[in-house]
Amino acid sequence: MASPEDEVVGDADRIQAVRDTGLTAVADADMDRFARLVSRMLGVPVALVSMLEEARQVFPGMVGLGEPWARTRQTPLSHSLCHHVVASREPFTVADTRADERTAASPAIDDLGVLGYAGVPLTDDAGRVLGSLCAIDTRPRQWSAEDLAALRDLAAACSAELRLRIASSQRELARRGEARARERADVMQQGTRTALKRSQLLLRAADALADTTGLIEVRQRVRELVSGDLKPHYVGLVLAERRQMRRLIDRTGVAPMEYSYETYSIDSAWPTARAAREKRTVIVHSPEELADQYGPDAVAAFGQLGLHTAVCVPLPGTVNSLGTLVLGWAHPYEIDVLEQAVLASLAGYTARAVERALFVDDRVHVAHQLQEAMLTDLPAVDGLDTAALYRPAAQADMVGGDWYDLYILPSAPGRVAGPATVALTVGDITGHDMHAATLMGQTRSMLRQADLDHPGKDPAHIVGALEHANRELRVGSSGTLVHAHLRPCPPPDAATWEMTWTNAGHPPPLLALPDGTTELLHDHGALIHPGLEPSARTSHRRVLDPGTLLLLYTDGLVERRGADLDVLTDRAARVLTTHRRDDLPALLSHLVDTVAGATAPDDIALLAVRVKE
Repeated sequence: MASPEDEVVGDADRIQAVRDTGLTAVADADMDRFARLVSRMLGVPVALVSMLEEARQVFPGMVGLGEPWARTRQTPLSHSLCHHVVASREPFTVADTRADERTAASPAIDDLGVLGYAGVPLTDDAGRVLGSLCAIDTRPRQWSAEDLAALRDLAAACSAELRLRIASSQRELARRGEARARERADVMQQGTRTALKRSQLLLRAADALADTTGLIEVRQRVRELVSGDLKPHYVGLVLAERRQMRRLIDRTGVAPMEYSYETYSIDSAWPTARAAREKRTVIVHSPEELADQYGPDAVAAFGQLGLHTAVCVPLPGTVNSLGTLVLGWAHPYEIDVLEQAVLASLAGYTARAVERALFVDDRVHVAHQLQEAMLTDLPAVDGLDTAALYRPAAQADMVGGDWYDLYILPSAPGRVAGPATVALTVGDITGHDMHAATLMGQTRSMLRQADLDHPGKDPAHIVGALEHANRELRVGSSGTLVHAHLRPCPPPDAATWEMTWTNAGHPPPLLALPDGTTELLHDHGALIHPGLEPSARTSHRRVLDPGTLLLLYTDGLVERRGADLDVLTDRAARVLTTHRRDDLPALLSHLVDTVAGATAPDDIALLAVRVKE
């Protein structure tokens, strides 16, 4: 006797609906695309569009499955976890298939390597579950609410595609009937083509908006997505921020109106504000309707854009609307129910992209504030000219761990008071994110503390103390640095300075000498890394005559993909020599512009010290 689950899986109407999709154990480009999106958005190695037939499950959409399953694109139902989704008509998730009594005996564990599983139903227009859109991990996985929300959204778009294919199959049958039936089928075909375009629009939207990081990029992607199918005259994004609406301005200047009406209250008489406020789509069918229901600012703005019809779709947030997506046409435009549904789904994808962009912007802003707090003003030092420069990477979301530092050390206990020793550092912590910026601040502070706690010790000893603290406290910093001490020589050479330094895997300091030559101080040791065995570091000494210019720098100045490191280093040396007597802040700006350029891909930190003549 068949179990209730087997009866659901073997239901004749359901099986026929699976056949009507035209999908079987053959690769389908659109279904493979859905699988790739699942893999990318949930970060899983395996993703499937699984359809359950009478005696097997087939994978018209697949990514990451091993052989022989990747070649055959099918398994027996004995290997199917998706039958739980079909039988229950509900999402089915398992954190560890080996530990769940519902799945512990499944051959899929050993044969397919399925340990973490999450599947969401794929349905036809009658609500029958045809299969599952599933994410598979080869290790145990706790599925988050965000994971399941993304999987449900993709399953909704995939189900729409399946329904359109079923409708297309049914139309083909209808076309074999009488002439009147063929005419009706032609009408359906046109509607289905339109519906298919809309479904593909949503699929492209999920793909295009998945990796955006900036608000301007989000707006540009949305404009590109809707321009081909809906052909609006205007596409805009307005964000809701603290009871204010803020328009994302197109800086190319194609819509001057955006500058005039950049911000307005969420309670004001704008259709965009109304859509965000009431969390519903607002359609303006004509200029007359706009003038009758909304304020003079909205009328003036729409007039400047030359709009006749507009649709304002709220961007759904967790609690309140994030803002409004606006599409406008310069002519009368009928927005049917299907298009409203498509735009609502597009607004959902856009809202998630906006949330991600706002989150990234906030983290980058905080990280840049942290960096700026670390890069303090330099103290004045008798006998020395000093200057520093920090220039962030051209890419806005690249936050680095570069830093410079210069401070005056107190005299060592028991030593006769004399000219102060100046400590200077340039370093680069590995990484380009908030964590790197945080580690940079910790490393800078630990190095200062080591200098204060070990008075009279040379830079090699100080860096060794830093490494000891880094390992023992498990801070986890890794990177490179040059740390140096400068001290005036005793009379009769009081105008000269002795530099003692140690180099932990960093680009070599550069000297511009008074005779017009340059010298690279190549001596260096291993980089700083908590996983490396402790090794003795070496301090090096050099006397700096009056007029000598010392430059410490991070690799962003001279390292660039496709460029020769030695060539850029030589260019920096020539600039330094030619302008060694210039005002130091101006010299550093000119050096970066000339060697790295305005679009340097990495952060740059420079510290220059010149012995006065």
